[in-house]
Amino acid sequence: MPKGFYFLIGAQFASGLADNALLILGIFILSEQGYAAWWAPFLKFSLNLSYVLLASAVGPLADAFPKGRVMAWMNALKVAGLVLMLTGLHPVLAFAVIGLAASVYAPAKYGLVTESVPPALLVRANAWLEVSVVMSVVLGIALGGALVGWSQTAVVTTSVHDFLSRVFMRTTTWNACALVGVIYLTAGILNARLKHLSAGQAMAPLSLKAMHWRHFGRDNRILWKDRLGGITLYVTTLYWGVGAVMQFAVLAWAQESLGLPLQQGAYLQALVAVGVILGAWLAGRYFKLHSAKQALPWGLSLAILLPILAMTTHIALAIPLLLCAGAAGGMLLVPMNALLQHRGRQVLSPGRSIAVQGFNENLSVLILLGAYSAMLALQVTLLTIMFLLALMLLLGMWPMCRIVWRKR
Repeated sequence: MPKGFYFLIGAQFASGLADNALLILGIFILSEQGYAAWWAPFLKFSLNLSYVLLASAVGPLADAFPKGRVMAWMNALKVAGLVLMLTGLHPVLAFAVIGLAASVYAPAKYGLVTESVPPALLVRANAWLEVSVVMSVVLGIALGGALVGWSQTAVVTTSVHDFLSRVFMRTTTWNACALVGVIYLTAGILNARLKHLSAGQAMAPLSLKAMHWRHFGRDNRILWKDRLGGITLYVTTLYWGVGAVMQFAVLAWAQESLGLPLQQGAYLQALVAVGVILGAWLAGRYFKLHSAKQALPWGLSLAILLPILAMTTHIALAIPLLLCAGAAGGMLLVPMNALLQHRGRQVLSPGRSIAVQGFNENLSVLILLGAYSAMLALQVTLLTIMFLLALMLLLGMWPMCRIVWRKR
């Protein structure tokens, strides 16, 4: 890997760790401030909404400046969102600021990988990124839970607490939020070490025309119409939407089919994440860049596993099935991401292609989460939902099947 690449991985992990820990703290702050429980999902919604609404601007922004510097600025903006929440701004609005930063951070991060890593190492680089992303989610949620417990027991001197309460809002999470801020600053320091990856990169001039939705719509059409880029974008878009629904479906399945409480259901979610890490590592080790044929069986196996999981009622069988489902997802996503980034750089630019990818994937998350909520409200069975998700994955793999068969 090129010099400085592992600083990128460290910065991504630290920033993602803080994001996920802050999400748990944000939910606790909503409860602490007396908001109803239904406000909590809006924190996640506002984060993802920024990826969709700002999609036309984030790519040109990432391409107009050194990407390591852009990532450092966005970590500073996340700290600003945290401070705004502590001053009394509604947490959902504060998370919209953090989502704005995250939406610019993503094309800068993936674009930097595409620009600095040769095509032969792109799958391996994506495996490293995927592992760091998943680990930051798992450990960030665990850290957030620990920080909530710490907030309820930590001691703040009366004079300091009175001062903070007069200037900012009343909360017991001061120590926890300060620690999250330190993690963001650590990520920013690691971003500063990315000069070697940014060296020699050509910057695209920033203009209002480049950030116009009409311009972004053209980029979107170009990548979708590209034969290889469109197919990989189709697969990753479906995967992210299905994966978002799976996060909630696994919890519902654990309670309905296995009779587990919410806390233990969350542990089963972690098993899926462990499987994704394993699959990403194997893909990075054994897959090559143009590996649609290699990824195909894993996408098909994931589609088969989903309804089997819904029909499983024994924890001893559920554990290996969840690990296998996560591993299949990792084996599918890593080569697809690498191929999409490689092709996106050829037909567009690193930042613009990642912005298109982020727009479509997060739009898929919003749509499928909304559909999942609607189906639950209509009392559609979990088994039916799993079959529908499996059918969507099979439809997503069909274009890849056609490519493989044509090559025979």
